[in-house]
Amino acid sequence: MKLSANLSLGEFTRSQTAKRRGIDNTPKGEHLEAAKLLAEKIFQPIREHFGKPIFISSGYRSMALNEAIGGSKTSQHSKGEAIDIDMDHRGGPENEEVFHYIRENLPFDQLIWEFGTDERPDWVHVSYNSDGEQRGQILVAKRNSKGKTYYENWSK
Repeated sequence: MKLSANLSLGEFTRSQTAKRRGIDNTPKGEHLEAAKLLAEKIFQPIREHFGKPIFISSGYRSMALNEAIGGSKTSQHSKGEAIDIDMDHRGGPENEEVFHYIRENLPFDQLIWEFGTDERPDWVHVSYNSDGEQRGQILVAKRNSKGKTYYENWSK
C-alpha cells in the first residue's frame, strides 16, 4: 500500500524491534488516515523538492512497539503523525538541509533537531497534527550530563 507517490506503508512501519518481538506494527483507522496526511503534507513535498529518496529511520509505532522501545506515552509516532528522517551519507540532502527546508517551507506541528552538533543534527523529527492545528514548534534535543534527554527552543 502507498501512503503517497513515494512512500509505502512498509517503509513507514519498518521496525527491527517489532520484527524481533513479533509486535504488530500496522496502523489502522485514524492512525492510517493520519499517516496518509503526514505523507501528503510532509514526506512527499520533501521528496519532490530534493528529487532523491528520503530515508525514514522511524515512522509509525504501535503502542506496543512504542512501549517496547521506551518511547514517550504521548508520542505522535504512535498516532501516525510523526517521522524521523536520517539522510546523512545516503547520497541525498544532509539532515540539516532537510531540517531547514521543512522549517522554511512546510506546515508542521513539531520539528526537532535531534542531538548532533550545532551544524548537523543526528536526525530530524517532524510531525503533522491530523486535526489540522499545527503549533510550528521548533526544538533541539540535547542530553544532560547523566544522559537524560531534554529539549530547548531552537534558535539561529
